[in-house]
Amino acid sequence: MRIFVAGATGALGRRLTPLLVRGGHHVTGTTRTSRKAEQLRAAGVEPATMDGLDRDAVMEAVAAAKPDVVVHQLTALSGSPDLRRFDKFFTETNRLRVEGTDHLLAAAQAAGARRFIAQSFTGWPNERSGSPVKTEDDPLDPHPAAASRQTVAAIRHVETVVRAASGIEGVVLRYGGFYGPGNTLGAGGELLEMVRKRRLPVVGGGGGVWSFVHIDDAARATVLAVEDGAPGLYNIVDDEPAPVREWLPYLAQVIGAKPPMRAPAWLVRPMLGEHGVSLMTRIRGSSNAKAKRELGWTLAYPSWREGFRDGL
Repeated sequence: MRIFVAGATGALGRRLTPLLVRGGHHVTGTTRTSRKAEQLRAAGVEPATMDGLDRDAVMEAVAAAKPDVVVHQLTALSGSPDLRRFDKFFTETNRLRVEGTDHLLAAAQAAGARRFIAQSFTGWPNERSGSPVKTEDDPLDPHPAAASRQTVAAIRHVETVVRAASGIEGVVLRYGGFYGPGNTLGAGGELLEMVRKRRLPVVGGGGGVWSFVHIDDAARATVLAVEDGAPGLYNIVDDEPAPVREWLPYLAQVIGAKPPMRAPAWLVRPMLGEHGVSLMTRIRGSSNAKAKRELGWTLAYPSWREGFRDGL
């Protein structure tokens, strides 16, 4: 098939495009710089230099690629977010989730693509009440922390417009927290260094439930969604949602760091804000049963336990 990957040089795009090329697909991948275009070409990917917020450029690039499938992996993330100003950190990524999604979807429909795959996120956007593990049928948080409202709204936009699009199969992949090569939770990554330096404490009871996924398992799930599977929502996470009080000390142990410090919520709230405290104490995890059942997805790292030990 002819596949257009928007965001081919991002954290997931770098792991996804080689799999698609090895699968015999003709892959066009986008980047914003000529230097990265050469990297794509060397990897067997036809490069397209494009700004995802430039509608004319998006329409032109997708039309030229004549894709059967368009994959939306556009983000604009670097560094660690300021949890008290979470929406500000995600400003450009949220524009890509709203304007960028609209541009890409219109371009895919105009080019006659049959399928559109979009990146979303699961975990902290889940409703923070009820079951500790949510499925695709559970709602997004109707009352998110003030610092994350715009980001939840952008995620909601992606999921709504892609699934409602006419004349094209819309698939939304709700990825969990990435770890592994090229990620903040990976060798040399900022989050891993925070754990190594004991700068990430267990807050309160550490009851916030996180869902992780190794970057390569996420890439393999994306290939399956490109090639087959019914339209709709899929949680792309591992088998073991876990509270902070379990995964954080284990992560410190496997990287040879001292155990994380512990801090009451009231003490760190001025630094982390409501959203940051919620991440550590209130958020819910996600189930991967649907993706495993309907996409036939199997994981190299079914649990963060082996993934943290062997896959960082």
